[in-house]
Amino acid sequence: MLIVWNGPISGNDLTPNYDQADQALIIKSERKLYLYKAGKVLQDFDIALGLVPEGPKERSGDFRTPEGHYYLETKNPNSNYFLSIKISYPNEQDIAKARAQGVDPGGQIMIHGQPNESRYSALRAQGLDWTDGCIAVSNSDMVDIWLMVEDKIPIEIRP
Repeated sequence: MLIVWNGPISGNDLTPNYDQADQALIIKSERKLYLYKAGKVLQDFDIALGLVPEGPKERSGDFRTPEGHYYLETKNPNSNYFLSIKISYPNEQDIAKARAQGVDPGGQIMIHGQPNESRYSALRAQGLDWTDGCIAVSNSDMVDIWLMVEDKIPIEIRP
């Protein structure tokens, strides 16, 4: 049986309606990213972390994902990954701690999809920590996150 719709279609009918998150939370031990609006979870996503997932990022090159309070800084549609959103790491506390230890705190921490040029499966984000310290998600999840967040919303990263 073939059903044919003969009614009008507006442009809005073809675009999904995404609620806008006002806060993000990552719980590293759960490998989850949660997007919230008015204190309620809108959606959660499976994530991959840095190659050394335990403990907070302390210096450049330690392959750890930061822990603390940050905000989503900027979206990059021309990333080396399938979309990316920069996290405001390092914050003042991270800089002070690194300075006291005489090390570079690192930077360029992102939420991103899969590498654009990859010899690995798109499933790489699922079940395996592989980044240099970033938070990786599947490309389809990255589209949802991209559409649900604006720049400058707070993000907390917990152990």
